[in-house]
Amino acid sequence: MDPIDELAAELRQSIGRVVRAARREADALPATHTTTLGFLHREGPMTIAELARRRGVKHQGQSRTVGELAELGYVDRTASDTDRRASVIRITDAGRAALQRDMDARTDWLADAIREETDAEERALLRRLPELFERVARRAD
Repeated sequence: MDPIDELAAELRQSIGRVVRAARREADALPATHTTTLGFLHREGPMTIAELARRRGVKHQGQSRTVGELAELGYVDRTASDTDRRASVIRITDAGRAALQRDMDARTDWLADAIREETDAEERALLRRLPELFERVARRAD
């Protein structure tokens, strides 16, 4: 395997472990709720069908998630302007606050892990990573 391919595989695995650990240790919301709220927060209102397509899940499962979020007051539904049979789902202020609490908790967990597990030299290296990852991620845009 090419050294760059090996590096890519190692990065993918380690980044995934960090993300999963942060979510496991810090998230109060189930992953289905966080993902749905995240799409609505970043991309704006959309139908259940659009949410299901974005998440790669079945309409029925997404409908159940939206129902749970609506019961919590994290989303609301309004009739679509273009198709009265469809509902448009919007994140509420309470949903934004719940999503922000989870994001803040993940940040706090990661900051604590960095403080406890790294020295000054390693932190200097970590400071370069966000910009590098942004450059790599722009290839998808």
